[in-house]
Amino acid sequence: MKSTRAIRFFTGLSIALVAISAIGAIGLGGLSSQLNRTSVFGGLKNRPHSASSAVNYLVVGSDTREGLTKEQQRALRVGSTKTAAGKRSDTMLLVHISKKRDKAVIVSIPRDTFALIPAHTNASGKLVSESYSKINSSFNWGGAPLLIETLENMTKLRIDHYVEVNFAGFANMVDALGGIEVCSKVAINDPKSHLVMDAGTHILNGIEALKYVRTRDFDGMGDLGRMQRQQQFVSAVLRKATSAGVLLNPIKLVSFINSAMSAVSTDENLNKDDLITLAKQMKNLSASKVRTLTVPLKFYNYNSHGVTSAVLWDPVLAPELFQRLSNDEAIVDTVKPSASPSASPTVIDKFKTRTAAENPCGALK
Repeated sequence: MKSTRAIRFFTGLSIALVAISAIGAIGLGGLSSQLNRTSVFGGLKNRPHSASSAVNYLVVGSDTREGLTKEQQRALRVGSTKTAAGKRSDTMLLVHISKKRDKAVIVSIPRDTFALIPAHTNASGKLVSESYSKINSSFNWGGAPLLIETLENMTKLRIDHYVEVNFAGFANMVDALGGIEVCSKVAINDPKSHLVMDAGTHILNGIEALKYVRTRDFDGMGDLGRMQRQQQFVSAVLRKATSAGVLLNPIKLVSFINSAMSAVSTDENLNKDDLITLAKQMKNLSASKVRTLTVPLKFYNYNSHGVTSAVLWDPVLAPELFQRLSNDEAIVDTVKPSASPSASPTVIDKFKTRTAAENPCGALK
């Protein structure tokens, strides 16, 4: 069977943020009953302390085939729940929302990150000692709790909430928005994701969008190139979902919200009141105030402790990034010149971020 790597992707908390903001405008009603919750934080101990009232979400894309129609399975060529049982994740997004709820930062965590996986009890009830592996192994071995424990140990950043999205719901969300516009500077022909697309601007439906965000084998950049496209897609979704064409269209808005809520599973602590409060606080969040980036990396083909072809975080920049997020500090510095007060300030972006308002082909939307 021509098996491919499944999507393992959620369009980022941008979808959830927009949905939550929209929900705040029309009222939640029976929304709480639509949320699927899973136990995540109950067994975690010795967790990092929250230094501010900012909130951090971990967003994970699950490759479960549940919910996909047979037609969608054939279009994606990903097999069925019978041929690909269970779920895995190759995409993890750490989303930081400022304490004033007026800015957000979305950090892509590479699935091949070299990590020390804590000791844990496996599905068979056997205690497994801590060991080095790639970070996506933690999700495979122990689900969300082990992934969060691993990530908190590495970042010293407390994860407040967890959101997991399946790709059947993702496709429905894209279709509810009327498709998403993407722009590629190069033609794409990926035999594994089965995406064939000319260079330029395209409007993708749900299935085409799934192919786009899972594409990784056409440009030699592998997972890093895929993460860049995922970040660009997150930004495009945010621009579309916050446009007047969606927010002022009750039918489209409700369809999008219902699709978003049916697609996600959240931690046990995220409730209706939290969503209402966050929606009210974030009503003025715009795409220009959302920054996306990949955690700073030092090596792209790191081999150690029996782990091969891993990526290693930058030992200086990565801790600085997470310390800034922990303290809710800006990740892009603006330095005013001291010699000439009239001179333009210098912007220092050592973490190589992009704003969600930026189009990959260069234009601003």
